[in-house]
Amino acid sequence: MKTGNIVEYIDHQKIICGVILEVKKQKLRILTENNREIKLSPGRLSHKCNTHLNLSMGKYKLVETLKEIAGKRNALIKHINIKELWEILNTEKKWIDLATMTEFCFPDGPTYDHESAVVRAFFKNRSYFKFNRDSFFPYSEEQVEQIAGQQKEAARKNRIIDEASAWLKKVLDIEKPYLPDDKIECMDILKSCYLFQKESPHYSFGKAILKKAGIDNIEIVFGILVKLNVWDKNENIELHRYEISTVFSGEVIKNATDLVDRHKKDPADFKGRLDLTDLSAITIDGQSTLDFDDAITIEDKGDHYRLGVHIADVDHFIKKEDIINKEAVNRGSSIYMPDRKLPMLPSCLAENLCSLIAEEVRPAISILIKLSRSSEIINYEIVSSLIKVKRQLTYYDVNTIANEDSEVLILHDIAEKFREKRLKQGAIQISLPDINVWLDNGKVNVTKINRESPGRMLVSEIMIMANWFMAEFLLKHDMPAIFRSQAEPRERLYRGEEGTLFQNWMQRKFLSRFILSSEAENHSGLGLNAYVTATSPIRKCFDLITQRQLRGIIGLEEPYTKEEIESLIQRLEQPMRYVSKLQFSRHRYWLLKYLERKIREEQEAIVLSRRKENYQVLLTEYMIECDLPISSGINLKAQDLIHVTIQHVNARKNVISVFVS
Repeated sequence: MKTGNIVEYIDHQKIICGVILEVKKQKLRILTENNREIKLSPGRLSHKCNTHLNLSMGKYKLVETLKEIAGKRNALIKHINIKELWEILNTEKKWIDLATMTEFCFPDGPTYDHESAVVRAFFKNRSYFKFNRDSFFPYSEEQVEQIAGQQKEAARKNRIIDEASAWLKKVLDIEKPYLPDDKIECMDILKSCYLFQKESPHYSFGKAILKKAGIDNIEIVFGILVKLNVWDKNENIELHRYEISTVFSGEVIKNATDLVDRHKKDPADFKGRLDLTDLSAITIDGQSTLDFDDAITIEDKGDHYRLGVHIADVDHFIKKEDIINKEAVNRGSSIYMPDRKLPMLPSCLAENLCSLIAEEVRPAISILIKLSRSSEIINYEIVSSLIKVKRQLTYYDVNTIANEDSEVLILHDIAEKFREKRLKQGAIQISLPDINVWLDNGKVNVTKINRESPGRMLVSEIMIMANWFMAEFLLKHDMPAIFRSQAEPRERLYRGEEGTLFQNWMQRKFLSRFILSSEAENHSGLGLNAYVTATSPIRKCFDLITQRQLRGIIGLEEPYTKEEIESLIQRLEQPMRYVSKLQFSRHRYWLLKYLERKIREEQEAIVLSRRKENYQVLLTEYMIECDLPISSGINLKAQDLIHVTIQHVNARKNVISVFVS
C-alpha cells in the first residue's frame, strides 16, 4: 500500500471509497469520499488497487474525485446479473476469485473500477453467493430458498416495525385508542417483551418497534396495554409470566360435569365403608370457603374420647388416569389471591361432588383417634368411611361459642395438649398474625387475623395431628408417600411459646427449608418424627397423591410405586413454586395498593436489622418489611420499637418507603 492509492472499506453496511494519505506502522490514514480522515488497518479494506491520485491536488479536489469514482463504480453494478451468474456457476461448488468473477461479468478488458463494481454488487445482493471480500462461493438451491425465505420474513418484520411504531405513537397521543385486528400480532410481541424481557423470543423485534416509536422505557408498554383495554390497571402479571391458565379446558369441564351427572344417575358404591353418618361432624373454615375437604367429630365414650378427622375421599371420584387428575398435577394446587381464586379442580367437583357439604353423605378417609379423658393419645386407626356434616362453621362462629359449646371445648383442650406434646419434642411455635387482604366491589380491605384464636388454633393442631398419624400409618406399612421433613433451624431464638413478635418474625428466617421425599424423616419445626400433608385433597395435589397411598393400604387403590412418587415430587416442583410466588406477590401487591391510601400516616414499626445505608423495619399493623434510611443523629438497634410515617407507596413497582416520625 502506497500513499495516493484508492481503497475501499465497509462501514455501517456501506462501501466507502477513500485515498491513502499516509502509511505508518501498519496503519493507513485515509481521506474518504465523505471528507473524513480515518485510520484503518489494511485488513479492514474491502478492495484495493494501484490506481493513484495526486495528493497535491488538494483536499477538496480529492474528495470530489473520490465521489466521481464511487459514482462510476456504482453505475457499473447495473450490468451485473448475480442470479444469472449463480444459475451458471452453482454446480461448481468451489471458491471463485475476484479476478475470475470480474472477467465473467466484464469480459472486455476489466479494470479496477469493474472489480470494485463486482465487490459492491455481491456485497449488496448476498442471496446467491457466500461473499469473502475477494472470493465467492455459490450457495446450493436449498440455501438460496432458505435465504429468500429469511429475506421475505425480514421484509415482513421491517414492515411491521414501520407500521406498528407509527401506530404506537398515535396510541400515546389519543385519549381512547382501540386495538385493530391487524395490530394484535404487534401487541402479542410487545406483551411477550414486557413479560419475559431478554428471555422473550420476540425481544429484539419488540425493542425495534419501541425504539422506532421513540419509547425507551419498557414500563410504558404496560400503560399502553391498559390504555387499549388489553390488560387491567391491576393486571396480574405473574399469571401471564408463569403461563398459568385461569380457566379449565372444555375437555376437562366436560369430563367433570359428566362425572357429576354419572354419580347422580348411578350413586356411588359405598360398600365396605364404616358408616359414621350418625356422628355430629363439623367443618371449620374461612367465611368464603366453598370447598370443604375436612371435617371433625368428637365422641364422649365415658372413659375416653374418640376424635375423628374425616378427609374427603377425592380419589373415590377422580382416578389417576383421568384428564381431571392430569390437570390437577399441572396446576399443583388451588391458588388463593385477594382478587381471585384459581381452583385445582373444577367447581362442580371442588364445591359439590367431592366437597363435605352439610347434610350430604360423602365418602371419606377417617382418622379415628382414641384419647384419655385428659386428652392423652392412646391409639388410632385409619379407615374408609361415610360421613354427613351436621354443622358448617366458620372460624368466627367457633370463636363466638368457644366458651360454651361442649364439643369445641373438648376439641380445644385436645389441640392444646397436642401442641404441648410437640413443643416438648422440640417443635418451633411461630405465632404471627395473618394479614387478610380481600376485595369488595373493587375496594381493598385489610384485617389482622389472630392465628391463635380458638377456632384457628384447634383446626391447625388437629390437622397437624391427623397428618402425623397418616404419616405414621404410611411408615408402619412401608408405603412410599410425599413425606415432609425439616432439619434443625440455623438458630433458636426462644423456647416454647415465649417469643416476642420480633423473635417470632426473625425465627421464621432461621428455619431450614422443608424437604419432600418418598421416605420419612424428622420434621424439627413441628417436633414430629414423620409428616405428610393429606388433609386438603380438593386443594392440593400433594395431599391427593398421599391420599391414594393411604387408600392403597386400606385396599381401595393400587398405590404409586416409590419411583412414581419421586417422579411426581419432581413434576410438581415447578407448579408449586409458581403457586407460592403468585400467592405471595399478589398478597403483597394488594396490601401495597391498600397502603397507597395511607401516605403520611404514622405507623408502629420494629427494627429488624441494620444495613449499610438503611435499617430493615417491620410495620407491625400490616406485617410488611420495608427500608428505613439511616438518618444522621439517630442510632437504632434490632428490636427497637419506633414510629415511622409512610412516605411513598407504589404497588406496581413494589415500592414502599418510610421515614422516622
